[in-house]
Parts: sequence; structure tokens; C-alpha cells
Amino acid sequence: MEKSLSTNYRGNSVIIRLEMKVDRMAFGEAVTSLAAVGGDITAIDIISNGGGVTVRDITVHMPDSVTPTDLTDALKKTPGVKVVHISDRTFLLHLGGKISVIPKTPIQNRDDLSRVYTPDVARVSMAIYEDPNKAFSLTIKRSMVAVISDGSAVLGLGNIGPRAAMPVMEGKAMLFKQLGDVDAFPICLETQDTEAIITTIKHISTAFGGINLEDISSPRCFEIEERLRKELDIPVFHDDQHGTAVVVYAGLINALKLAKKSIHEVRVVIAGIGAAGIAVSKILLAAGVKDLVGVDVEGILIRTETYTNPMKQWYAEHTNPFLREGSLQDALMGADVFVGVSAGGILKREHVQSMAEDPIVFAMANPTPEIIPDLIEDIVAVVATGRSDYPNQINNVLCFPGMFRGALDCRASDINEEMKLAAAEAIASIVTADELSKQYIIPSVFNDQVVKRVRDRVVQAAISTGIARRIPREFR
Repeated sequence: MEKSLSTNYRGNSVIIRLEMKVDRMAFGEAVTSLAAVGGDITAIDIISNGGGVTVRDITVHMPDSVTPTDLTDALKKTPGVKVVHISDRTFLLHLGGKISVIPKTPIQNRDDLSRVYTPDVARVSMAIYEDPNKAFSLTIKRSMVAVISDGSAVLGLGNIGPRAAMPVMEGKAMLFKQLGDVDAFPICLETQDTEAIITTIKHISTAFGGINLEDISSPRCFEIEERLRKELDIPVFHDDQHGTAVVVYAGLINALKLAKKSIHEVRVVIAGIGAAGIAVSKILLAAGVKDLVGVDVEGILIRTETYTNPMKQWYAEHTNPFLREGSLQDALMGADVFVGVSAGGILKREHVQSMAEDPIVFAMANPTPEIIPDLIEDIVAVVATGRSDYPNQINNVLCFPGMFRGALDCRASDINEEMKLAAAEAIASIVTADELSKQYIIPSVFNDQVVKRVRDRVVQAAISTGIARRIPREFR
């Protein structure tokens, strides 16, 4: 097992099971050996103790400079110690998968069996046959979302394929259930062909009340989502695009309050014109931003140029009203807001210094942001990242549980721009005027108000825009 461990374990914790002969050594010697190579013991559990041998599980945190091999090599040099095995706590959590299907009502006798299955289930099937809309009330469709990926653009990992993407999609399903009480099932497709993905999702959509597309590479993700939105009568939401956009706008609402700037007057620079960058731009334009400039590897996008990528062509035609040209540095001079969904380290302190007074920086590249917040903390009004180890984390988890809960509860046929704007405003509203600060512009994903407030505002927006097919009782 030790041979399978790699540097992917760095910065994590492992559990080492040790078998020690008490007549040859003291436990303190093992502790000293681990500490000498940088291991930090955080827990000790005695498994057995007798016959001159003690077996213990030791949980050891490893800083980035330490690997599991470093720990085991140190222990092997300690007389009287045998390393039985070593396990990573994260891997243990994933053994057998992280989700399961549990019946709402247990089958305890023959009568129960006849009602949930044959023969009585036939009456329910015929009711749906006569009125297909009853599938929303009589099956899992009313609260079931498919989390679908082809594994082509898994965050921070790239094109790792559908099997390797499964743990990520399982985790997404867990968040749906725990935070929004939305049942979700991970589906990873063994194809990266656009037409095959669209066809497959259409064929399996019967069982689901919504489709959450996840980690599908650009530009294919645009066509897949657009086609499915047109061809299905249930909400289709690409979270990498729109979830990111909603939470960015939520954070920006509050950041602008701190900087005392109007969304209608600020100049915004977006770095990285992929799926997330385009979605962020669209929601900001819908929210009232008038001067928005996009920068990609080619530099500033401008409508006087022609681009082979149709989404970049659209972008150039709908942004940069003053026809600015040049590099990221040129775009940032005098700008009020920087939103990065690009690559780590591309933003420099001097770039930020060239921005307008009290600039706002959202550096969201993962795992390394465009600039480390500590480098500009003293010269910005607000800085946010996509990381959990800095304040103001822009996290999609703030959006999708409440968004889908609301869409399902009103049986929305789509998720439109009004619903996204409403979700962002709901998230922003949770941070009160008294709480708002440079270090706190966005609520925690564990704030128990988030899902309910997003859900309610999403339902209201769906009703007001005419795409709700059911009005929840509290809105009648």
C-alpha cells in the first residue's frame, strides 16, 4: 500500500498503524522520529495492548514539504517499530463512495410490498400515463437533480475523464442534499462528443426535475447548455458558468458598498474569457455594468478584431464600449474592479496600484489565485478569492442548492437571468450593514439562511417572469 502513496498526499493527514514491542522501545521514540521529519501528531488511538506488543493508530498531519514515505522511512529506522499500514483520511472517506439511496418508507410486510411495487404500483403508473405532469408529484422527479459531467474540465485537474471525475460529482450530490434537501445523483459520461452528451441527457431526463452540468470544457459547454435549455422542459444549469457568476455578483454588490461606488459607473476588467468569464460578464452586464473589458491570452478583446471562437466574437461585440486595446496591464489602468478567472500569478501589485482609488480585486483562479491577497491587502478596498483559507471565498456552494431548491419547488421550466440576479441579491443581503467589512462581504456556505433566502427569491423571480408551473403555497 505504501508504494501507491504519492505527493498528492502533501498538506494532508494520514493514519499510521504501528505495532511496537514495548520491551525494545518507548512510544516517545516513535513520536520523536515523526517530529524529526516534520510530522505533526494530532491524534493517537490504542487498538490493542498486550503480550508485550502495543498497536496504535497515529494521525499525523503533513506539511507540504513532507510525504508519507518520509514518515514511514523515519519509523522504519526506529528499533522495535513495525509499520502495519498507512491510510489517508480523505481516501478512507471515499471508500465505497460517499452517497447511497435510502427508501423513504421501509417495506415491512406483504401489504407494503404490494403498494410500492406490484400490483398497486400499476394504478400510479396509469395515473402518470393519463397525465404526464403527475410525474412531478408521484415520482422522485419533483426533487431529483442529475449532476452530469464528462470529466473534461475538472477544477484544478483538467481533462481527467469521467471515472476520475466521479468523486467530485458525488461530493456535489452530497452538498445538494445536505444544504438544499435536493436529491442529486452523479452521472459521468464516457464520451466527450457534444452531440452524444446532448442526446444522452435528453434520453435520461425523464427521471429528473433539473440538470446540473459540471466540469465540461469550453467552448463545448456553451452549446451543450444552450441546446438542452431549448430542447428540455426542465431547468438546465451549468454551475461552472452561472454558479460562479451569481456568487461573484453577490460579492460585488457588497464590495461596491464598502468602496462607495455605483455598479452603473465602475469599469470592470475580466481576465479569462472562458465559461466562467463569459457568464460573469453576462450577469454583470444584466446588473447594470456599462464599461466592461475582457482580457484573454490575446490581450483585450475588441470588436474591431475577428475571433475564431464564436463566444469570444460575441464577447468582443458586446463589451469594451470605448475600444480599449493592449494587455491586461493596459486594461487595468484606472479600472475599479478586477475579476480573475484565469491563471495563478498573472496579477502584480503594480497592476493593482495603477487601478482607480479603492480598487476591488476578485482573484479566483484555483488553486493559485491571480495574486496572493497578502500582497495587496493594504492597497485595496476588498480582495476575494476562490480559496477557503482566505476571507471572502467566492464559492458556488452558496448558489446551486438554493437555486435548484427554488426551481424545483415552483417547477420552473428554465433558470433565467432574472432568477440568477435574484439569487445573487439574496446571497448579498445576508451580510447586514453592521456585519459588512473588508474581511466579510460574502456569507459562509454553512450560514443556515443562505439556501432559504436564495430559494425564496428564485421562486419569486420565476413566478414574476412567467416560467413557474406551480405556485408554492406561501406565494399564493
